[in-house]
Amino acid sequence: MKLFSVRVLVLLLAVIGGRALPAAGQPVPHLILLHQGGLPGVPVMQSVSKLTNGVQVTWDGPAGYYQVFQKSNRLLAPWLPLGGATNLADTATITRLYSNAFFRVSGPAPNYAGARACLTCHSAVCQYETNTLHASAFTDPAFQALGGQTNASCLPCHTVGYGLPTGFAFTNHAGTFSYTTNLAGVQCENCHGPAGNHIGSEDDPAVRPRVELAATLCGGCHSASHTTYTNAPTYEEWSTSGHAAVVPEVLQVMAASTNDIRSCGVCHSGSARLALIGGTDPAVTLANDYNVPVTCAVCHDPHATNALSPAQLRNPIASTNAFHLADADTASLGAFTNAYNASTNINLCAQCHNDRAAAYTDTDRAPHHSLQYNFLLGSVGELPAGTATFNPGAHAGQPGDAAYSVSGTFYLTNQCVSCHLQAETTPPGAPSHTFTPTYAVCGNCHDGQAEQAMLTPNLSNQVASVIFTLNRWAALKAPANLRTNGTVAWEYTTPGGLTWQNNQFGYVTNWTLNVTPAFTGPNATGQGWILTNAPNILKARFNLYLVLNDGSFGVHNPIFAVELLDAAQNWIDQELNP
Repeated sequence: MKLFSVRVLVLLLAVIGGRALPAAGQPVPHLILLHQGGLPGVPVMQSVSKLTNGVQVTWDGPAGYYQVFQKSNRLLAPWLPLGGATNLADTATITRLYSNAFFRVSGPAPNYAGARACLTCHSAVCQYETNTLHASAFTDPAFQALGGQTNASCLPCHTVGYGLPTGFAFTNHAGTFSYTTNLAGVQCENCHGPAGNHIGSEDDPAVRPRVELAATLCGGCHSASHTTYTNAPTYEEWSTSGHAAVVPEVLQVMAASTNDIRSCGVCHSGSARLALIGGTDPAVTLANDYNVPVTCAVCHDPHATNALSPAQLRNPIASTNAFHLADADTASLGAFTNAYNASTNINLCAQCHNDRAAAYTDTDRAPHHSLQYNFLLGSVGELPAGTATFNPGAHAGQPGDAAYSVSGTFYLTNQCVSCHLQAETTPPGAPSHTFTPTYAVCGNCHDGQAEQAMLTPNLSNQVASVIFTLNRWAALKAPANLRTNGTVAWEYTTPGGLTWQNNQFGYVTNWTLNVTPAFTGPNATGQGWILTNAPNILKARFNLYLVLNDGSFGVHNPIFAVELLDAAQNWIDQELNP
């Protein structure tokens, strides 16, 4: 019995070119090209890449068996099959080929069934999805008013499988309008591909609908190039943001250790984080798939299993409870599950942008660059009264406040979102996904740039003063064994990221953040000496790097930033003048 009675042929024009692929194990392929409507229902060419002994042809399409054909560039040359219809990998390596060859691929028939057919087995998910804006994308009054129900340029993103034999269709004859009701709106098969073959053989893994994490899946509709909303370039904006790439240094760390796929991947790898949230240990299952960045589905739940619609966010956009994701919370799947379940009501951004339980007694390296949420709340750092617990500034927000002012102080109710996801003007309310605020944002609440013009130089002067006096302590008070071989005696063992240029007195004359300096800090023994004999130096450097690694240069919490630097200066003065 044949699995498919009808197959789809797609021509892959292959003038051989492209970049060579690495010889090591290949990562899991993901959807590369934007396809209007979501996951393509027929094979779509992705790339033809050179190998040392041939080419690699890669395509995309629904789950099922594929067969590759090749022909020469002669006009009447026959198509020759390259193996049988047994390819499940969406890629083929071809070593016997013609010069300037052409390829085509036959794939499974796009057999669409509609979300109702999924309800029998997936009711727990479908009951939420049917209440989202996706489900009403075809019947939305604004969409109807614009004539979208009969507009061929709109229907691929507002229906299931439009333009394909078993997909959505409509008739509009003599004033009578009818359409395929079970395929109207955005449904399961827009994102997972045609499911008809799966329904007919649900235990066959070869035809099981796909789960695709790539942002290109959402970008097929949520982009300027694939929608009629030319001023809503959500995918293009995301592509320019820091979320769109995995930090190269982190990739190297995860490649070297499967345990680091879990600990670093919890925030740096979209596939690792989603695996953890879904109850799967990425350190075991993602050996070749940790290079997925923070894509749409990492922050937005496609199935909307919470009450945060219409944005379908996994977590709220504001909170005031301190949250610290420690290394112990990522040590195992169970540890992460407990930590995540306890933090579901924590600000979505804070799930990753937190201080990772940093403390001044940490001596190996400076606090992680992800501490923005704790800085916003003033819940990290050392103050004269003790460790900071809750010192929110005006930007920290008070979720639930009906008024914009609390005791005369203005609060940003939506915290990070207020500045980092400003609403677009067209369509109304669509947030920008570059995540980069501008001075225009400040103008919504402040009179021009006056405050920022004052804040930056004042903090810069304070930072320079703290660095200067730390170096004075290193030169005058630190034991000689902490000042040898180019060591800066007050630094972390792995220096915190300041570039140093010293004058003839050994003091810093200028500094830049985020460039690894060409020196070392004291080793574990030296750090132990400082902790025992000059703990205030550890507190001072901790506060210094909190202000610097927050990245906003005080904007997130201006008064708190000044308090941290004032405290740091006092700690150093006490050590210089005991």
